[in-house]
Amino acid sequence: MTASQPTAPTAPTATATATADAPYHFFDLRVLRTERVSPSMLRVVLGGEDLAGMGSAGRDQRIKLFFPHPGQDAPVVPRSEDGQWYAAWCALDPGVRGIMRTYTTRDLLRDPDALVVDFALHPGAEGPASRWATAARPGDKLCVLAPVGAENGGYDFRPPPGTRSYVLAGDESALPALAGILASLPPEATARVWIEVQDPADRQHLATEAAAEITWVVRDPAAPFVDAFRAADLPDPATAPYAWIAGESATVRALRRNLVQDRGYDRKSVRFSGYWRPGTTEDQLLTTGQAA
Repeated sequence: MTASQPTAPTAPTATATATADAPYHFFDLRVLRTERVSPSMLRVVLGGEDLAGMGSAGRDQRIKLFFPHPGQDAPVVPRSEDGQWYAAWCALDPGVRGIMRTYTTRDLLRDPDALVVDFALHPGAEGPASRWATAARPGDKLCVLAPVGAENGGYDFRPPPGTRSYVLAGDESALPALAGILASLPPEATARVWIEVQDPADRQHLATEAAAEITWVVRDPAAPFVDAFRAADLPDPATAPYAWIAGESATVRALRRNLVQDRGYDRKSVRFSGYWRPGTTEDQLLTTGQAA
């Protein structure tokens, strides 16, 4: 998940403490296979003996991936699972501790168990996560911090009961979450979806039972994604739509302003998340307290 310089999606919280409903555990996983989904998206399928204990809410379920440094066989992570893992991770030597990045679960499969994670790639702006994914081979080791139950604090898509109208928007870094959200919508729902991608071939089939109208926008500096969204015909705020926006931070803020200030959407019904910021890594965001 990169832009003009190495970047990373932001963390859900600085501490990512466990919830009473579902604590988070470290899972030692290995690469089973990789697949190039599109020019800008690489899929990594992971397996492990204890993967049966991992949970997911689907939708935009966040997990933390820990990558090894060059020369390490596996990432070094603290084994504290009492909500204090972050402090223990910070106490480790940065040159030794696992490189942490936040990603969205693309899928959690059963029979057999497998965790699917999609990596957005941008040539010329690779960060440690995309470099690892590009070089990944079967057997390579990875550690994942993830919930052990479906109900947990690691997802944001929480529409009020009875919601039938949705507005969804994001870039390629949000594609895994958008796929999970669309898959969760009931048949009676309607959704207007706007997705910005790097290449026309990055368009994906996103399965859903809802009546979804998906607009793909290929990135073009001469025709910004924000302008295309502002010109879109979106549901009337009187119909109480629920909006979810994620991707590059400045773009996300601009889309939220358009919905709340220009269109009159209820700010409480607009969920937004800056997954990444140009030139800023997750380590830097956490250090400055700006990860959210």
